[in-house]
Amino acid sequence: MKLSHFNFELPDELLAEYPSEHRDEARLMVLNREKQTIEHKYFKDLIDYFSEDDVMILNNTKVFPARLFGNKEKTGARIEVFLLRELNSEQRLWDVLVDPARKIRIGNKLYFGNDESLVAEVIDNTTSRGRTLRFLFDGSYEDFRAKLTELGQTPLPKYIKRDVEPEDQDRYQTIYAKNEGAVAAPTAGLHFSKHLLKRLEIKGVNFAEITLHVGLGTFNPVEVEDLSKHKMDSEEIIIDAAATRTINTALSEKRRICAVGTTVMRSIESSVSSSGNLNEFSGWTNKFIFPPYDFSIANCMITNFHTPKSTLLMMTAAFGGYDFIMKAYEEAVKEKYKFYSYGDAMLIL
Repeated sequence: MKLSHFNFELPDELLAEYPSEHRDEARLMVLNREKQTIEHKYFKDLIDYFSEDDVMILNNTKVFPARLFGNKEKTGARIEVFLLRELNSEQRLWDVLVDPARKIRIGNKLYFGNDESLVAEVIDNTTSRGRTLRFLFDGSYEDFRAKLTELGQTPLPKYIKRDVEPEDQDRYQTIYAKNEGAVAAPTAGLHFSKHLLKRLEIKGVNFAEITLHVGLGTFNPVEVEDLSKHKMDSEEIIIDAAATRTINTALSEKRRICAVGTTVMRSIESSVSSSGNLNEFSGWTNKFIFPPYDFSIANCMITNFHTPKSTLLMMTAAFGGYDFIMKAYEEAVKEKYKFYSYGDAMLIL
């Protein structure tokens, strides 16, 4: 499979700038791989496809307000700083992206907040856009993190051209988010409402929670035609004993096991035993899934509609079948489904 196989025409107006009014009332395209059928539903209809003791695997990562705006010393130039990863909590070291990058060099200081109570010094240039910052802050680590939260904004994806609005703080977060550490939301999970989760629970569906802290690498463009040469950025995963127990029981009983999102699918496929069960895991993954690929754990997947040539589309095609998924995407464009982070959803059975 080549990069060009995953290109398609996506009109700009189908990129979702806002979420649906109610989480579970986004549209849902249901694909049945066995029958090769496509149905058009709403997300709340999801419940009709699951039975008692089926399992849904959720990514409980929590997005933190990773986008900061500061001013460069002397010139006062406005600089956007996107927090990617904490490298050392004691030294307050972070990997960040800066924009505009050409203005920022080692030794430069950046000031944040109206009172300039947070200062950062650039100590390393790691990539063309990336930097390592040391934050200079008098106070405890808890106070420092509280200051980042106070000054930071919800890191909406770049394709959303509008300003961040108060509702984004809530809507760009799943309702089951617990473990802070993601710089982007696991978007398939954004469609679950408390009401829908409760209805699934009453029906007897079991939930297994894992954590994958979504990094920006997920959205990095693929720049090689030969997919085997693309390298994914590493992201941190935690799969605990309770989740593995729930999932392996469902596997042995041949239940429906649904990966809610590409982040969940990457996590579970990164920790499969030689016998085909799920192992506990705490570490990093840079697994890149594209067709052809044999999946070991999930037999069902919920995912949003992805952009052309994205690694997320490639994984979806590996799971749903390349021809079937590309046909479904053609249909999605024709039926004006909304794409990307705040877009509509797809259920692949």
